Amino acid sequence: MNREPPATLPTIAVSSGEPAGIGPDICCELCDEDLPARLAVLGDAEILASRSRELGLDMRFEILDGARDIAPHRRATMQVIEVHAKNPAIPGRLDSSNARYVLDILELGAGLCLQGECDALVTAPVQKSAISETGVPFTGHTEFLAELTGSEQAVMMLCSGSLRVALVTTHLPLRAVAAALDRERIERIATIASTELTARFGIERPRILVLGLNPHAGEGGTLGDEELTIIEPALAALRARGVDAIGPVSADTAFTPESLDRCDVVLAMYHDQGLPALKASGFGAIVNVTLGLPIVRTSVDHGTALPLAGSGRARHDSLREAVLLAARLARTAGSG
Repeated sequence: MNREPPATLPTIAVSSGEPAGIGPDICCELCDEDLPARLAVLGDAEILASRSRELGLDMRFEILDGARDIAPHRRATMQVIEVHAKNPAIPGRLDSSNARYVLDILELGAGLCLQGECDALVTAPVQKSAISETGVPFTGHTEFLAELTGSEQAVMMLCSGSLRVALVTTHLPLRAVAAALDRERIERIATIASTELTARFGIERPRILVLGLNPHAGEGGTLGDEELTIIEPALAALRARGVDAIGPVSADTAFTPESLDRCDVVLAMYHDQGLPALKASGFGAIVNVTLGLPIVRTSVDHGTALPLAGSGRARHDSLREAVLLAARLARTAGSG
Protein backbone atom coordinates (compact mmCIF):
# COMPACT_ATOMS: atom_id res chain seq x y z
CA MET A 1 0.00 0.00 0.00
CA ASN A 2 1.09 3.60 -0.59
CA ARG A 3 2.15 5.13 2.74
CA GLU A 4 3.00 8.59 1.44
CA PRO A 5 0.40 11.32 2.17
CA PRO A 6 -1.81 11.62 -0.95
CA ALA A 7 -1.18 15.35 -1.27
CA THR A 8 2.56 14.79 -1.79
CA LEU A 9 2.31 12.01 -4.35
CA PRO A 10 3.62 12.97 -7.82
CA THR A 11 1.16 12.81 -10.71
CA ILE A 12 2.46 10.64 -13.53
CA ALA A 13 1.10 10.06 -17.03
CA VAL A 14 2.03 6.76 -18.69
CA SER A 15 1.74 6.54 -22.47
CA SER A 16 0.68 3.06 -23.53
CA GLY A 17 2.78 3.02 -26.72
CA GLU A 18 2.30 0.90 -29.83
CA PRO A 19 -1.07 -0.85 -29.36
CA ALA A 20 -0.01 -4.01 -31.21
CA GLY A 21 3.09 -4.38 -29.04
CA ILE A 22 3.63 -5.08 -25.36
CA GLY A 23 2.90 -1.52 -24.26
CA PRO A 24 -0.70 -2.32 -23.22
CA ASP A 25 0.50 -5.56 -21.57
CA ILE A 26 3.10 -3.91 -19.36
CA CYS A 27 0.74 -1.04 -18.49
CA CYS A 28 -1.80 -3.61 -17.25
CA GLU A 29 0.84 -5.52 -15.30
CA LEU A 30 2.15 -2.26 -13.85
CA CYS A 31 -1.27 -1.24 -12.57
CA ASP A 32 -1.68 -4.63 -10.91
CA GLU A 33 0.76 -3.62 -8.15
CA ASP A 34 1.15 -0.83 -5.60
CA LEU A 35 2.84 2.35 -6.81
CA PRO A 36 3.75 5.54 -4.90
CA ALA A 37 2.08 7.97 -7.29
CA ARG A 38 -1.07 9.40 -8.75
CA LEU A 39 -0.97 7.54 -12.04
CA ALA A 40 -3.01 7.51 -15.23
CA VAL A 41 -2.48 5.58 -18.44
CA LEU A 42 -2.99 7.42 -21.72
CA GLY A 43 -4.62 5.32 -24.42
CA ASP A 44 -7.68 3.58 -25.76
CA ALA A 45 -9.56 2.07 -22.83
CA GLU A 46 -11.02 -0.79 -24.89
CA ILE A 47 -7.58 -1.83 -26.16
CA LEU A 48 -6.23 -1.75 -22.61
CA ALA A 49 -9.23 -3.64 -21.19
CA SER A 50 -9.06 -6.25 -23.96
CA ARG A 51 -5.37 -6.84 -23.29
CA SER A 52 -6.04 -7.12 -19.58
CA ARG A 53 -8.60 -9.85 -20.26
CA GLU A 54 -6.14 -11.69 -22.52
CA LEU A 55 -3.62 -11.63 -19.70
CA GLY A 56 -6.15 -12.97 -17.23
CA LEU A 57 -5.98 -9.91 -14.97
CA ASP A 58 -8.88 -8.80 -12.82
CA MET A 59 -8.45 -5.10 -13.57
CA ARG A 60 -10.88 -2.29 -12.89
CA PHE A 61 -10.87 0.59 -15.38
CA GLU A 62 -11.78 4.17 -14.54
CA ILE A 63 -12.13 6.66 -17.40
CA LEU A 64 -11.11 10.16 -16.30
CA ASP A 65 -12.18 13.50 -17.73
CA GLY A 66 -8.65 14.87 -17.32
CA ALA A 67 -5.49 14.93 -15.24
CA ARG A 68 -7.14 16.83 -12.38
CA ASP A 69 -9.17 13.70 -11.62
CA ILE A 70 -6.15 11.43 -11.18
CA ALA A 71 -6.30 9.84 -7.72
CA PRO A 72 -3.58 7.97 -5.82
CA HIS A 73 -2.98 4.66 -7.56
CA ARG A 74 -4.79 1.62 -6.24
CA ARG A 75 -3.68 -1.88 -7.04
CA ALA A 76 -5.66 -3.64 -9.81
CA THR A 77 -7.16 -0.32 -10.91
CA MET A 78 -6.16 1.53 -14.08
CA GLN A 79 -7.09 5.18 -14.36
CA VAL A 80 -7.28 6.05 -18.07
CA ILE A 81 -7.22 9.39 -19.84
CA GLU A 82 -8.64 8.21 -23.09
CA VAL A 83 -7.29 8.66 -26.60
CA HIS A 84 -9.20 6.67 -29.21
CA ALA A 85 -7.35 4.47 -31.70
CA LYS A 86 -8.55 4.44 -35.28
CA ASN A 87 -8.72 0.63 -35.40
CA PRO A 88 -8.84 -2.16 -32.81
CA ALA A 89 -5.41 -3.54 -32.00
CA ILE A 90 -4.47 -7.14 -32.73
CA PRO A 91 -1.52 -8.26 -30.59
CA GLY A 92 1.59 -8.70 -32.70
CA ARG A 93 0.08 -7.26 -35.88
CA LEU A 94 1.12 -3.72 -36.79
CA ASP A 95 -1.46 -1.38 -38.29
CA SER A 96 -0.01 1.91 -39.53
CA SER A 97 -3.53 3.40 -39.38
CA ASN A 98 -2.97 3.62 -35.62
CA ALA A 99 0.27 5.58 -35.95
CA ARG A 100 -1.51 8.90 -35.46
CA TYR A 101 -3.04 7.50 -32.27
CA VAL A 102 0.42 6.72 -30.91
CA LEU A 103 1.61 10.28 -31.61
CA ASP A 104 -1.58 11.74 -30.15
CA ILE A 105 -0.84 9.94 -26.89
CA LEU A 106 2.65 11.43 -26.74
CA GLU A 107 1.38 14.90 -27.56
CA LEU A 108 -1.23 14.62 -24.82
CA GLY A 109 1.32 13.44 -22.25
CA ALA A 110 3.81 16.18 -23.08
CA GLY A 111 1.05 18.77 -22.99
CA LEU A 112 -0.17 17.65 -19.56
CA CYS A 113 3.36 18.03 -18.20
CA LEU A 114 4.00 21.39 -19.87
CA GLN A 115 0.72 22.70 -18.43
CA GLY A 116 1.69 21.52 -14.95
CA GLU A 117 -1.19 19.04 -14.71
CA CYS A 118 1.22 16.08 -14.52
CA ASP A 119 4.66 15.97 -12.93
CA ALA A 120 6.21 13.41 -15.28
CA LEU A 121 5.66 11.44 -18.46
CA VAL A 122 6.62 7.76 -18.62
CA THR A 123 6.54 6.16 -22.06
CA ALA A 124 5.95 2.59 -23.18
CA PRO A 125 7.69 1.54 -26.44
CA VAL A 126 6.58 2.64 -29.90
CA GLN A 127 7.29 1.12 -33.32
CA LYS A 128 9.26 3.64 -35.38
CA SER A 129 8.62 1.80 -38.65
CA ALA A 130 4.82 1.94 -38.26
CA ILE A 131 4.98 5.70 -37.75
CA SER A 132 7.49 6.32 -40.55
CA GLU A 133 5.30 4.39 -43.02
CA THR A 134 2.71 7.16 -42.71
CA GLY A 135 5.20 9.77 -43.90
CA VAL A 136 5.90 11.25 -40.46
CA PRO A 137 9.66 11.61 -39.94
CA PHE A 138 10.08 9.86 -36.59
CA THR A 139 13.45 8.73 -35.24
CA GLY A 140 12.42 8.21 -31.63
CA HIS A 141 10.80 9.57 -28.48
CA THR A 142 13.82 11.72 -27.61
CA GLU A 143 13.78 13.77 -30.77
CA PHE A 144 9.98 13.90 -30.99
CA LEU A 145 9.61 15.18 -27.42
CA ALA A 146 12.38 17.71 -27.93
CA GLU A 147 10.44 19.18 -30.84
CA LEU A 148 7.14 19.07 -28.96
CA THR A 149 8.58 20.92 -25.97
CA GLY A 150 10.63 23.41 -27.99
CA SER A 151 13.92 22.08 -26.62
CA GLU A 152 17.08 22.94 -28.51
CA GLN A 153 18.84 19.72 -27.50
CA ALA A 154 17.58 16.59 -25.76
CA VAL A 155 19.97 13.98 -24.42
CA MET A 156 19.22 10.26 -24.17
CA MET A 157 20.61 8.73 -20.97
CA LEU A 158 20.01 5.19 -19.75
CA CYS A 159 20.40 4.26 -16.09
CA SER A 160 20.91 0.99 -14.29
CA GLY A 161 21.56 1.66 -10.63
CA SER A 162 24.63 3.88 -10.44
CA LEU A 163 25.66 3.11 -14.04
CA ARG A 164 24.54 5.81 -16.48
CA VAL A 165 25.23 6.08 -20.20
CA ALA A 166 24.41 9.23 -22.19
CA LEU A 167 24.58 9.45 -25.98
CA VAL A 168 26.00 12.10 -28.29
CA THR A 169 24.08 10.62 -31.25
CA THR A 170 21.03 8.39 -30.94
CA HIS A 171 19.22 6.59 -33.75
CA LEU A 172 21.57 7.09 -36.69
CA PRO A 173 22.98 4.57 -39.16
CA LEU A 174 26.57 3.84 -38.17
CA ARG A 175 27.91 5.31 -41.41
CA ALA A 176 26.32 8.67 -40.48
CA VAL A 177 27.75 8.95 -36.97
CA ALA A 178 31.16 10.47 -37.79
CA ALA A 179 29.58 13.16 -39.97
CA ALA A 180 27.17 14.06 -37.16
CA LEU A 181 29.92 14.69 -34.62
CA ASP A 182 31.25 18.17 -34.06
CA ARG A 183 32.86 19.99 -31.16
CA GLU A 184 29.79 22.11 -30.40
CA ARG A 185 27.48 19.11 -30.22
CA ILE A 186 29.72 17.26 -27.78
CA GLU A 187 30.12 20.36 -25.59
CA ARG A 188 26.39 21.02 -25.58
CA ILE A 189 25.42 17.44 -24.68
CA ALA A 190 28.10 17.07 -22.00
CA THR A 191 27.02 20.37 -20.47
CA ILE A 192 23.36 19.29 -20.35
CA ALA A 193 24.34 15.97 -18.78
CA SER A 194 26.50 17.69 -16.15
CA THR A 195 23.84 20.29 -15.33
CA GLU A 196 20.98 17.83 -15.01
CA LEU A 197 22.91 15.24 -13.04
CA THR A 198 23.38 18.00 -10.48
CA ALA A 199 19.86 19.42 -10.65
CA ARG A 200 17.90 16.18 -10.89
CA PHE A 201 20.16 13.50 -9.45
CA GLY A 202 21.87 15.58 -6.75
CA ILE A 203 25.44 14.89 -7.91
CA GLU A 204 27.42 17.98 -6.94
CA ARG A 205 30.18 17.82 -9.58
CA PRO A 206 29.43 15.02 -12.05
CA ARG A 207 32.39 13.20 -13.55
CA ILE A 208 31.82 12.48 -17.24
CA LEU A 209 33.82 9.68 -18.85
CA VAL A 210 33.89 10.46 -22.58
CA LEU A 211 34.46 7.66 -25.10
CA GLY A 212 36.42 8.02 -28.29
CA LEU A 213 34.77 7.28 -31.61
CA ASN A 214 37.38 4.95 -33.06
CA PRO A 215 38.99 1.72 -31.81
CA HIS A 216 41.55 2.49 -29.09
CA ALA A 217 40.26 6.08 -29.13
CA GLY A 218 42.01 6.58 -32.45
CA GLU A 219 45.42 5.53 -31.15
CA GLY A 220 46.95 8.97 -31.68
CA GLY A 221 45.38 9.43 -35.10
CA THR A 222 46.44 6.06 -36.50
CA LEU A 223 42.89 4.65 -36.45
CA GLY A 224 41.01 7.88 -37.15
CA ASP A 225 41.44 11.54 -36.27
CA GLU A 226 38.06 12.46 -34.77
CA GLU A 227 39.54 12.24 -31.28
CA LEU A 228 42.27 14.73 -32.17
CA THR A 229 40.20 17.14 -34.23
CA ILE A 230 36.79 17.04 -32.50
CA ILE A 231 36.58 15.23 -29.17
CA GLU A 232 39.77 16.42 -27.45
CA PRO A 233 39.17 20.12 -28.27
CA ALA A 234 35.60 19.78 -26.99
CA LEU A 235 36.80 18.27 -23.72
CA ALA A 236 39.42 21.00 -23.28
CA ALA A 237 36.70 23.64 -23.68
CA LEU A 238 34.45 21.82 -21.21
CA ARG A 239 37.19 21.59 -18.60
CA ALA A 240 37.91 25.29 -19.03
CA ARG A 241 34.27 25.94 -18.06
CA GLY A 242 34.48 23.71 -14.99
CA VAL A 243 32.90 20.54 -16.39
CA ASP A 244 34.70 17.43 -15.12
CA ALA A 245 35.20 15.66 -18.47
CA ILE A 246 37.60 12.71 -18.64
CA GLY A 247 38.85 11.25 -21.92
CA PRO A 248 38.56 10.42 -24.66
CA VAL A 249 38.97 6.80 -23.59
CA SER A 250 38.73 3.57 -25.53
CA ALA A 251 35.24 2.08 -25.42
CA ASP A 252 36.57 -1.45 -25.00
CA THR A 253 38.01 -0.67 -21.54
CA ALA A 254 35.61 2.04 -20.36
CA PHE A 255 33.18 -0.35 -18.68
CA THR A 256 35.59 -2.13 -16.38
CA PRO A 257 34.75 -1.70 -12.67
CA GLU A 258 37.91 0.36 -12.11
CA SER A 259 37.04 2.73 -14.93
CA LEU A 260 33.42 3.14 -13.86
CA ASP A 261 34.49 3.91 -10.29
CA ARG A 262 35.90 7.22 -11.50
CA CYS A 263 32.80 8.53 -13.23
CA ASP A 264 29.12 9.33 -12.73
CA VAL A 265 28.13 8.97 -16.39
CA VAL A 266 29.68 7.54 -19.54
CA LEU A 267 29.23 9.69 -22.64
CA ALA A 268 29.16 7.47 -25.73
CA MET A 269 29.45 8.73 -29.28
CA TYR A 270 26.73 6.47 -30.68
CA HIS A 271 23.88 4.20 -29.60
CA ASP A 272 25.44 0.75 -29.89
CA GLN A 273 28.77 1.89 -28.49
CA GLY A 274 27.49 2.56 -25.01
CA LEU A 275 24.30 0.58 -24.52
CA PRO A 276 25.33 -3.09 -25.00
CA ALA A 277 27.51 -3.05 -21.87
CA LEU A 278 24.78 -1.38 -19.84
CA LYS A 279 22.04 -3.72 -21.04
CA ALA A 280 24.20 -6.77 -20.45
CA SER A 281 24.58 -5.74 -16.83
CA GLY A 282 20.98 -4.88 -16.03
CA PHE A 283 18.45 -5.61 -18.78
CA GLY A 284 14.92 -5.35 -17.47
CA ALA A 285 15.78 -2.83 -14.75
CA ILE A 286 17.18 -0.11 -17.00
CA VAL A 287 15.45 3.24 -17.38
CA ASN A 288 15.74 5.68 -20.26
CA VAL A 289 15.78 9.31 -19.07
CA THR A 290 15.57 12.28 -21.43
CA LEU A 291 17.72 15.18 -20.29
CA GLY A 292 17.38 18.71 -21.63
CA LEU A 293 13.56 18.84 -21.63
CA PRO A 294 11.45 21.22 -19.53
CA ILE A 295 9.53 18.14 -18.32
CA VAL A 296 10.47 14.91 -16.55
CA ARG A 297 10.38 12.00 -18.99
CA THR A 298 11.46 8.41 -18.42
CA SER A 299 10.91 5.27 -20.47
CA VAL A 300 11.54 1.57 -20.74
CA ASP A 301 14.80 0.11 -22.03
CA HIS A 302 13.23 -2.17 -24.66
CA GLY A 303 11.16 -2.21 -27.82
CA THR A 304 7.64 -3.27 -28.69
CA ALA A 305 8.40 -7.04 -28.65
CA LEU A 306 5.52 -7.79 -31.02
CA PRO A 307 5.77 -11.61 -30.70
CA LEU A 308 5.20 -11.32 -26.94
CA ALA A 309 2.14 -9.08 -27.11
CA GLY A 310 -0.86 -10.68 -25.43
CA SER A 311 1.13 -13.76 -24.43
CA GLY A 312 1.61 -13.00 -20.76
CA ARG A 313 5.37 -13.39 -21.15
CA ALA A 314 6.29 -9.69 -21.35
CA ARG A 315 8.05 -8.34 -18.26
CA HIS A 316 7.05 -4.97 -16.87
CA ASP A 317 10.12 -4.51 -14.64
CA SER A 318 11.58 -1.68 -16.72
CA LEU A 319 8.28 0.21 -16.81
CA ARG A 320 7.95 -0.09 -13.04
CA GLU A 321 11.52 1.20 -12.59
CA ALA A 322 10.76 4.06 -15.02
CA VAL A 323 7.73 5.08 -12.94
CA LEU A 324 9.69 4.91 -9.67
CA LEU A 325 12.54 7.00 -11.10
CA ALA A 326 10.09 9.49 -12.62
CA ALA A 327 8.49 9.89 -9.19
CA ARG A 328 11.87 10.62 -7.60
CA LEU A 329 12.88 13.06 -10.34
CA ALA A 330 9.50 14.81 -10.14
CA ARG A 331 10.01 15.39 -6.45
CA THR A 332 13.46 16.84 -7.12
CA ALA A 333 12.11 19.10 -9.86
CA GLY A 334 9.28 20.21 -7.57
CA SER A 335 11.68 21.13 -4.79
CA GLY A 336 14.02 23.10 -7.06
